[in-house]
Amino acid sequence: MARSPSDRASSDREVSRDYRLLFRLARFAMPYRWYIAGATLALMVAAGTTLALGSGLRLLIDQGFGVAGDGSLLDRAVLILFGVAVLLALSTFGRFYLVSWIGERVVADIRKAVFDHIIGLSPGFFEITRTGEVVSRLTTDTTLLQVVVGSSVSIALRNTLLIIGGAVMLFITSPKLTLLVLAVVPLVVAPIVLFGRKVRRLSRISQDKVAEVSAEASEALYGIRTVQAFAHEPHDRARFAERTEEAFTTALLRIRWRAVLTGIVILLVFGSISVVLWVGGADVVAGRISAGQLSAFVFYAVILAGALGAVSEVIGDLQRAAGAMERIGELLTTPPTVVVAANPKSLPQPSRGAVNFERVTFHYPSRPIVPALDDFTLSIAPGERVAIVGPSGAGKTTVMQLLLRFYDPDAGAIRFDGIDIRELDPAALRRAVGAVPQDPTVFGASARDNIRYARPDAGDAEVRAAAEAAHALDFLDRLPQGLDTFLGERGVRLSGGQRQRIAIARAILRNPALLLLDEATSALDAESERIVQQALDQVMKDRTTLVIAHRLATVLKADRIVVMDKGRIEAIGTHAELMKQGGLYAYLAALQFDQPRLNVP
Repeated sequence: MARSPSDRASSDREVSRDYRLLFRLARFAMPYRWYIAGATLALMVAAGTTLALGSGLRLLIDQGFGVAGDGSLLDRAVLILFGVAVLLALSTFGRFYLVSWIGERVVADIRKAVFDHIIGLSPGFFEITRTGEVVSRLTTDTTLLQVVVGSSVSIALRNTLLIIGGAVMLFITSPKLTLLVLAVVPLVVAPIVLFGRKVRRLSRISQDKVAEVSAEASEALYGIRTVQAFAHEPHDRARFAERTEEAFTTALLRIRWRAVLTGIVILLVFGSISVVLWVGGADVVAGRISAGQLSAFVFYAVILAGALGAVSEVIGDLQRAAGAMERIGELLTTPPTVVVAANPKSLPQPSRGAVNFERVTFHYPSRPIVPALDDFTLSIAPGERVAIVGPSGAGKTTVMQLLLRFYDPDAGAIRFDGIDIRELDPAALRRAVGAVPQDPTVFGASARDNIRYARPDAGDAEVRAAAEAAHALDFLDRLPQGLDTFLGERGVRLSGGQRQRIAIARAILRNPALLLLDEATSALDAESERIVQQALDQVMKDRTTLVIAHRLATVLKADRIVVMDKGRIEAIGTHAELMKQGGLYAYLAALQFDQPRLNVP
């Protein structure tokens, strides 16, 4: 079974030597097969013309310089060499443009595919997976793939052709010198491989240290109010400085080893070239080869060495990209736990808002042992106002989460207007429901766009009316640009009560058949709560409403109050009936209304 990203918290920079994983990119690349064909042709022409430059160099030296006084031969040799260079420039332009285009296009498609998939996964997935890890897959890993598709694969293919072609041309030019080069190659490659491993390992450690610096800064800045409220700045500065110095020390070690590797490479490569020139020069003096042949041989040797170095560099990119593709593949293959029925049923129009829970049992994925709901049965008639109360952890919010079909029950059934919600398209179900959560989400957009989020096709007048019904206009009109004012990331420019009223306006604009209020007035002061409660009373008229509240004063007008504890229903009745019965509700009321304390039976 594939591991979830949360099981791989330290694997952001894992590599994989299973290059077959990169073949998964094929389904994203195939729609652009003509671009790929053009890029491949340009790549082959570029590699061929690069190799042809060696023959042009040989022709220039042997014929252009070899015949005294014959300027026409020199002119022809230079023109041929220039023509080859022009062809190389054009093919390189075509290769670079087409390959880069393919890389950007494929990665854009992958990002859209990943986002389209993960945004449809149920909240249960995000209970066991950190959002930051998913975002890392969506950005960092796809960027790695962009480097591979838009650069590394092209470099690897081009240099592989140069290696093959260069080796053939070396042997054709001088078999003797070719054998000498082959004998020297292991002596050059061995230390490069050994030192290269050290450099790559230090590079990964350095990246990890930089990531720690970023994480430290993000955590402090995200909680800046808490940091400053507790005068914790000196400690955070010290921690950040410590992480920064660790990153610097690791980077310095990496730079030192890379410098040593560069020096060794230069010494070995140019030392080898010196040996080849010495042996080849002796052959030129003896007349066994021409000066042009020796020049061409050196040219091909340099091409071959450069190609080998380039391929060794991109191998690391390919390995990291294979690891990235594995992690992205895990996201793309994560099955949604809430499955849309093959032939979903349609809700009656207009929807009545009738709700029935039939012996529902449910466990959260992150808490599989203790049931959040246990044999829960409840029927809510159209237009009825039902409140659910109980201590924290009683299962109140779970009722709403199941009604929105964020999860499916482990046992039992939930019916909306008489239809099992598993037989409905979740989107159709949710369009009939309006929810105001306890911790409302305000997006980094204008107030108008935040309210219109409930119904993107709503007009400005409808948005303004919803804001007025939620008693939000009093503060929205005072903002610099009114409803068009940017509210900041997560609504940071608003108070808690103001964010709550934005969420209420959003639900009002939805005009749902079923209204879900989860502590909808919990963040308001007494005066704001009174005003918003009046607005909610108007909204709740002739509409099925389910209210969750810890503060019992907010549920006194409910048609029925459902008392929950440990996922089960303890009692149902009006406020007066429940107070007469005693029990848990009377106990909670005694705590909140300053009445004589009662014992829970």
